[in-house]
Amino acid sequence: MIFLGLLLLVGTGAFTALAIAGNLAGGPEYTVSVLHHTIATVNGLALFSAGLTLALLFCLGLAMTTRAAVHRHRHHGPVIHGGAGRGTPPRSAG
Repeated sequence: MIFLGLLLLVGTGAFTALAIAGNLAGGPEYTVSVLHHTIATVNGLALFSAGLTLALLFCLGLAMTTRAAVHRHRHHGPVIHGGAGRGTPPRSAG
């Protein structure tokens, strides 16, 4: 789960950075290209929607990573067996 979250974070971050770096010039119609390959020609609303989608995917990856880290931390804490180790003497039989 933590791996999927990190993969989603890195993937959306890299795609966003490449898309922004390659498309700094613009007009009413934007041609989106990544690594010199044209993906689409979109208007302002479609560009906003794509940015919103990437932001939501990034937040999903961040939430998955955080949840997996907290889940792992809670379940792999110190294990204390019985009364020994808690400061209480063991009871004697008899």
